Amino acid sequence: MENDIKRIVLLVNLGSPASTEVDDVRRYLRQFLMDKYVIDAPYPIRKLIVEGFILPFRPKYSAEAYRAIWRPDGSPLIVLSEHLRAKLQEEISVPVALAMRYGEPSIGRVLENYPGLEEVLLIPLYPHYAMATTQTVEEEVTRVLGRKKKAIKLRVIPPFYEDKEYIEALYNSMASYLRQDYDHILFSYHGLPERHIYKSDPTGSHCLKKENCCHADSPAHKTCYRHQVIRTTELLARRAGIPAGKYTLAFQSRLGVDQWLKPSTAEILEKLPRQGVRKLLVACPSFVTDCLETLEEIGIQGKETFLQAGGESYTMIPCLNEHPQWVKLLALWSGSA
Repeated sequence: MENDIKRIVLLVNLGSPASTEVDDVRRYLRQFLMDKYVIDAPYPIRKLIVEGFILPFRPKYSAEAYRAIWRPDGSPLIVLSEHLRAKLQEEISVPVALAMRYGEPSIGRVLENYPGLEEVLLIPLYPHYAMATTQTVEEEVTRVLGRKKKAIKLRVIPPFYEDKEYIEALYNSMASYLRQDYDHILFSYHGLPERHIYKSDPTGSHCLKKENCCHADSPAHKTCYRHQVIRTTELLARRAGIPAGKYTLAFQSRLGVDQWLKPSTAEILEKLPRQGVRKLLVACPSFVTDCLETLEEIGIQGKETFLQAGGESYTMIPCLNEHPQWVKLLALWSGSA
């Protein structure tokens, strides 16, 4: 009985529209973009941007993109995340719940199912820290638990970008692709506005302000997305034996006119063929689950960009999804739940 359940493991991913209908996509985008950690402007400005400049146009475009990758059983992100939850449940005795930060199943709705709850182990499904991912998830879970009549213990798995077992799982999920004949591999990470990097710097004087800041020791690295994705890339390349000249790191999914992290994935995909790269692999280590940003933006749009620029072979490497070693690692982290 769920009334009797006192401890759970809670997996949280980003979320997805309920369907590919424009109204559902608009509803999802409104919730997502109105998060103060996504568009980090004062509420009136944020509302003006979202309602006046984004929602009148973007839902139709995004709905078309979702239709290109939608599965017969629903949103790839939701379906694959549920598969992961089920696989993890097979490995551990503590109940495993799945929630989305935006859309359904919402964090609030999922936690309502456990009225007798006393302890939650939260696993945000993001390897790297960002205010728009890990921070907003942890704060939303904290907010929902705070509405309960009794105190509930919350423990959170921190960003695992350099965890040895995570790097090993990531490598093993990619190994068969890395044995192929390829010229270059592109590691494409979700982008962030540079101001998010500044805001997340507890020192206020390190990130993007000091030369070679991501390699100079600093307490800022604990919350620096850019440092963490560079670290993941370097560790993964070292584990896979990929020489420095054979891989590139770039950032995708830019939105708006602000300065975002560089280089841009789209620009790199156009440049690589001019540099002699004909056979390209692309991996997206900031995502543990395939979704719109991997399947459509990289798998469809990215491929078209690369081939039109003169490339000949383009392979997108799937995310960890429900890879057995990833499931085992989640089970290990859940062991003390």
